[in-house]
Amino acid sequence: MPGTSGTSSRISSGTSSGTSSGSSSGISRRSLFAGSAAGTAAALLSAGTAAAAPKHRPKAEGAAKSAVSGASYRAAYHFTVPDQWKNDPQRPVWIDGEYRYYYLYNADYFTGAVGTAWRLATTTDLVSFTDRGVAAPKDTTSNGDLWSGSAVVDTGNTAGFGAGAVVVIVTMSPGDGADQQAQFLYYSTDGGLTFTNYGTAPVLPNPGVADFRDPKVIRDEDRGRWVMALAENDKIGFYHSDDLKSWTYVGGFVHDGIGVLECPDLFRITAGDGTVKWVLGASANGKASGLPNTYAYWTGSFDGSAFTADTSDPQWLDHGWDWYAAVTFEKRNASGAVDAAARYAIGWVNNWDYANTTPTIDCDGFNGTDSVVREITLKKASDNSYYLASQPVAGLDSHVSRTVNLGDVTVDGTKVLDYTGISYEVTTEITWSQLTGAGLQLRRSPDGGRHIDAGIYADYAFLNRRGTVNADTSGKWQESHTPFAPSAGTVKLRILVDRTSVEMFVDDGRYVHTSQVFPYVLDTRLALFTIGGSAVFRNTVIREFSV
Repeated sequence: MPGTSGTSSRISSGTSSGTSSGSSSGISRRSLFAGSAAGTAAALLSAGTAAAAPKHRPKAEGAAKSAVSGASYRAAYHFTVPDQWKNDPQRPVWIDGEYRYYYLYNADYFTGAVGTAWRLATTTDLVSFTDRGVAAPKDTTSNGDLWSGSAVVDTGNTAGFGAGAVVVIVTMSPGDGADQQAQFLYYSTDGGLTFTNYGTAPVLPNPGVADFRDPKVIRDEDRGRWVMALAENDKIGFYHSDDLKSWTYVGGFVHDGIGVLECPDLFRITAGDGTVKWVLGASANGKASGLPNTYAYWTGSFDGSAFTADTSDPQWLDHGWDWYAAVTFEKRNASGAVDAAARYAIGWVNNWDYANTTPTIDCDGFNGTDSVVREITLKKASDNSYYLASQPVAGLDSHVSRTVNLGDVTVDGTKVLDYTGISYEVTTEITWSQLTGAGLQLRRSPDGGRHIDAGIYADYAFLNRRGTVNADTSGKWQESHTPFAPSAGTVKLRILVDRTSVEMFVDDGRYVHTSQVFPYVLDTRLALFTIGGSAVFRNTVIREFSV
């Protein structure tokens, strides 16, 4: 979008091929940049990247917590790993009135050693998490470390470990090479706090392909069996099992052009009008085609063995640059009942193109932040198609520590507000009669030269991080776009700002943009702007959170 207060050139998102998930060249998702630590965010982010190390085996060379600066980049109200490294979220399960959330964790990140375990955090409101330590360690068998997979609660004792046992089907890769990825089983009889391996043989061996990972297991109650969705390059394979130990291939869903269809997802959801849809999702890389590098999904039908999409092209649950390896999971009430009309979702706020490029390593001794948990619902569009809408989880409302109600603010040009903050939420509805663009300057510097821009311009909504410090040293992935009809004359924005991320929800979550940012700690101002006319920012409210 055209620069506002300090930048006058047109800024647009890059569409040339990048190096990320499934790209034909460069660094794949199974790799990451290993960079040396730097004393400040600016030095770190301007430094070059080193050679790639295998993915799911993240390492940092020479990284250590810095005592140079007292500034913190740890998020105020987003989930962050306690120390070292995290990447892929694993689908939480509901046990004893709380969600048990697993994620990939490397306790040896700073030493340069590689490999991930499954670490556990528990939560009742999906905002405040309690660390429970490593639940499934790495390198306890000849198969090495644990990659992504999924946990299920085996209430019917189909696997023979006892009713209510937690069973994990997980990818491991002995030898860490092509044709090595296979699915293994771990089980827990203490509610998912600790896990035991079910031998060293895979429950689903590799048939001889390079990409064979990230199993997502669901219970098909209609047919009395388990179903697995598995990432197999440009195909999501489907498998059946009666006991979680023996799996049979039954078919697959193929879509090319967006890289490897990783971290697949499969679930059923009911729209407000009563329509029931199945949703098939995957983390994918569409950057080479000008598409997102986040969570692609299709609505459609599933007969237990085959998924039929409503349309061939996917929709995207996030349009920013940094919402990867996302998982969705059941929404349950206090008694444990499942809400058929909603699910929750959480994603890793990072990108394999620049996974190690973060000042949190030096300032706070960790690398790994998640998005806020979102509630997703199925909505019917004006063309009678269906899409997933997202909103921040309602549990945030219980953690509000301060509210600043600005009411209606009329803007013609740029208006710097009498507010300073680093971590907050701002909501507003912008209305106008004739306008080219409008939005907010987030984390604005005292002189106005640095800021993150969020809003609408012409026929698109956008989030632009070019004006602040961020991890994309290529400069290609700075502004994300989603469609917008300027004739509407109004747009609702809900924007979550934290120390290292911005999440923008447009028009009740029809579109979402998530991008990683590292503004200087002194950049605390907030401004409103318009281009080509005036607008009223109605019901403008800022909320801060204490978690």
